[in-house]
Amino acid sequence: MIKRPDTNTQRVKRHKRVRGKISGTPERPRLSVFRSENNIYAQIIDDVAGCTICSASSIEKGFDGGSDKGSAREVGKKVAERALAKGIENVVFDRGGYVYQGRVQALAEGAREGGLKF
Repeated sequence: MIKRPDTNTQRVKRHKRVRGKISGTPERPRLSVFRSENNIYAQIIDDVAGCTICSASSIEKGFDGGSDKGSAREVGKKVAERALAKGIENVVFDRGGYVYQGRVQALAEGAREGGLKF
């Protein structure tokens, strides 16, 4: 019997494949999403300089925490607000190997509501 790789190993494999095709530039940085069981994290990354420009997560003060779609939408709005304050309007969305549904989709919609374009 062949042992199937676990879910996270498969996700990392998908993420590496996608990261070979997309990259964040100073003009259009990458909006990266990480989703854990209890929280969701988003950061805007300039891959050329190798630095994080801004970030937001559901574990910050002011968030009630949680792993629901409402929290994800608020994280998306917060990261968009911080990006616009730094003069970033256009980004490349990196779903991190996750399926574009549920919390990942809610974060993306929140970022769009906040003013980011992707």
